[in-house]
Formats: sequence, structure tokens, C-alpha cells
Amino acid sequence: MIRYLLVLLPPIALGVGAALGGMAVFLPALVLFGLVPFFDQVLTEDHNNEPGPAWLRYLPYLFVPVHVAALGYAMWRVSEGEASSGLGIAEQLALTLNAGLATPAAINVAHELMHRPGRTEQALAALLMATATYTHFCVEHVQGHHKNVSTPRDPATARKGESLYAFLPRTIIGGLRSAWAIEVGRSGTGIGNRLIRYAVAQVVLLVGIGALLGPVGVVGFLAQSLVAVLVLETINYLEHYGLQRAEIAPGRYERTRPQHSWNSSHRASNAVLLNLARHSDHHAYAARSFRELRHYDDVPQLPTGYATMLLLATVPPLWFRVMDPRVTTVSAQAGAGPKKDMSVAVDAQARSI
Repeated sequence: MIRYLLVLLPPIALGVGAALGGMAVFLPALVLFGLVPFFDQVLTEDHNNEPGPAWLRYLPYLFVPVHVAALGYAMWRVSEGEASSGLGIAEQLALTLNAGLATPAAINVAHELMHRPGRTEQALAALLMATATYTHFCVEHVQGHHKNVSTPRDPATARKGESLYAFLPRTIIGGLRSAWAIEVGRSGTGIGNRLIRYAVAQVVLLVGIGALLGPVGVVGFLAQSLVAVLVLETINYLEHYGLQRAEIAPGRYERTRPQHSWNSSHRASNAVLLNLARHSDHHAYAARSFRELRHYDDVPQLPTGYATMLLLATVPPLWFRVMDPRVTTVSAQAGAGPKKDMSVAVDAQARSI
């Protein structure tokens, strides 16, 4: 279970890259799109369902200061520029981009924490989401997405035949609208509204960054946030693409089951992402911590790990060629009855394309 310490690899890669400069600024990209896909392919999948040791529950708390320190240092290097830190404009841009590729690891840790009930955990989740300027996700994901996943009501569920580029504006705008509606319905538009409190805190953070790092620091921070959000929403795109819960009555849908999420038990992706890719179990049993999430054989399976699927999603014709036949097979098997082993049919379909 020591492999889950790899969750610290993205911020460490960012910090080292910022310190060394040059081509080293690309270390987060190398981790995300090089090392993780490579080891996903060469290592066997992890189908072990034994819960991880209890000490793993403290790993997200360790991650928080590591990420904040690494991102803060990287933004300082970007803001200082060539005169003080020795980074040229190209290195500043590359470091900003790679900061945005490291921050999704923080979003993922925030995702783990926002599903825990304590106030400390909720505050830490909001802090990590603030490093991506996306704090409303704390509301929308838990109270919107988990309720409406794999239905037309969920902006974070991609439809079959919908490209990533059509999905992104729909999910970004729709997620914000959904979070606002949830909070207005819960507490109105006063100080009890979490989105208002998050917005105030986000402005204070940006003002603080501006005071410490100047305009370049603010622009760099917002730019890396944009990259991180695009990675996050691309992950949302692949997690439920084309999957639908049956409507059992007008406006009422069957309960969320493991069959309503794409699952992946590739070792490297799940080590870095704290078992996020065991998404079927997460949505069926959202209270389970990452160390307890289980693999299922009889649910929709992604052909490879998240890192490779992220790249595939950016090329819609290839994405549709790989995923649409799988969606068709999964849908047919779901209609034939819940006892059918969908993974066998999906794997057979995969070998035919």
C-alpha cells in the first residue's frame, strides 16, 4: 500500500521542476502523460479488494501542505521572471502549464476530503479547490453530480456521441448553475450560502497573491487554474460517457449502481489518483474512502488507465471509435438484465475494433 504515496508525486515534480528550470519544468507532464500510462500498461491490473491499512486515511492531510508549498513556489518562480529567478518567458509559460497539470492531483485529494463529514475535511477540500479557482465543485459534486449522475439532469455526464469540446462548456456552465441552485435552495442568497463565502475567500486569495507576487503571479495562478479545470472536466467526461440510469417513472430514475460508471483498475493511475478510477464503487457507495473502494468484474471497463484516456478524449474521432461500441454493448446488456456479465461482452467488443 506504500504505492499510494505516489499521490505526492505531481506536487513534488512541480516543485523540483520549478527549482531546476529548463526542461525540468515539464516533469509534471512527464509524470501524467509518460510514467503513469507506461506503468498502467506494463503492470497487471489490481483486482484486490482488501481494504488498505488505516494509516492511509491520513495521506490526504499530508498532501495539502505539500501541494500548497509546491504551487506557491512555482508561482513565485513564474512571477519573478528572468531578472530574478532565471526563467525566460518560454519557461514561465511552460511552468504555468505544468502547474496546471499538477493541480488536478489536488482536486482529486479535495474530492476524497469533500466526501468526509468533518468540518476540517470540508475546509481542506475547499482550500484545495481554491488552488484551482473552482470551489463550487465542493457543492455541485457531492449534492448535484452524485444525485443526478447518468441522467439528463447531470451536466457532468457526457452523452454518447458528444465530443469533449461540446461537453466542456456544458459541464462548466451547468455545474456552476447547479451549485448555485443547490445553495439558494438550501440557504438563500445570504452569508449562509457557501458559494458566496467561497467567492469571497477566492477573491481574498487572489488579492493576497497579487500583493505577494504581483500581476504576473495572479495571471499565472489563473492560467494554471484553467488548465487544471480542463483536466478535471475531461476526467468527468470519461467517467460516465454514454451511460444512463433507467427512468422508472416520469422524472424518477433507478438508484445509482456500479454499472453507471466506467471502471478502471490500472495500478499506476489508481496509485496516483487514490483509486479514483474505481469509480463504479465510488458512485454506488460514496461514503467509502479511497482505501476501501473495490473492483468489479461485471461493470463497464475502460480499455486503459485515466492518463491515456485523457489524451484519447482530445481526439473525438478516435474516442468515438473506441468508446461508442462499448457504450452500445453496455446498453444492450443492461437492457437484457442486471445479471449479465457486461465486462465479458465489452472486452469481446473491444477486441473487434
